Amino acid sequence: MACPICDDTGWKPIEEGGVRRVVRCDCWRERTAVDALAHTNIPARYHACEFSNFTTYPNEQLLNAVAAARRFADSFPVVDKGLLIIGPPGIGKTHLAIAALKQIVRTTAVRAMYHDTRALLAQIRSTYNSFTRTAEMDVIRPVMDAPLLLLDDLGAERLTDWVEETMNVIVNARYNAKLPTIFTSNYEDLPEHEDKDLNSLLMRVGFRLHSRLREMCEFLEYDGPDYRNLPPNADAEDIFKLWKGQPRRKLPTRASASARAQLKPQVRDGRADLKWPGGRAGS
Repeated sequence: MACPICDDTGWKPIEEGGVRRVVRCDCWRERTAVDALAHTNIPARYHACEFSNFTTYPNEQLLNAVAAARRFADSFPVVDKGLLIIGPPGIGKTHLAIAALKQIVRTTAVRAMYHDTRALLAQIRSTYNSFTRTAEMDVIRPVMDAPLLLLDDLGAERLTDWVEETMNVIVNARYNAKLPTIFTSNYEDLPEHEDKDLNSLLMRVGFRLHSRLREMCEFLEYDGPDYRNLPPNADAEDIFKLWKGQPRRKLPTRASASARAQLKPQVRDGRADLKWPGGRAGS
């Protein structure tokens, strides 16, 4: 059925101060937002994630994180910083991040992208072709340029020279362009005297990227029980009791002694070498 206001032209007439003109119809904005949402790359498992079905309970850090994510979504695109949501696995970090991204896309129709960090790095690795040196940038460029980006599970990949350089190329490009980014991570942002812990955020992402994150994002850290272990009928009270009764959750030590936070990038001809066989990406 055609729109009764614009007859599917996408434009509706309005009159202001005795002057008639046309503006975009609401139906056009809705169609554009639906199309933009369909191209966000959000996995099927997270299609139902919304603020409305995110379970909260009396956990001050959790409530602060939810309030900050809502403020970010409500204010977009007039935002100074992105978000970095930190906490142990299964506490709803991805749910919260995707809820914010979806609300923003629906209300602004902005082009937004979701990527699992490990899957993105694997995709970049797989693009190397001995006949062309541009394939890697074909993958990286849309990630660097997206008006809104969600990078899930930051730090999950072991920090090698190639991983650090690749992530720095992506994040530094977004930093320079002032493009907002939402990150999630399982790794704590420990105080300076503890940041040599191999499972600290600093050690998992490296000094340069950590410094950029500090300037780019509002850090939202909270803990809680693993939602994946809850019975299907668990309510907020059940979650609260489980959270209060459990010891503070920490990640098992997974990083090896080869984890590095102070890496010196190799620069050739003024460009960062990302260690692809024969390939480079501009920094």
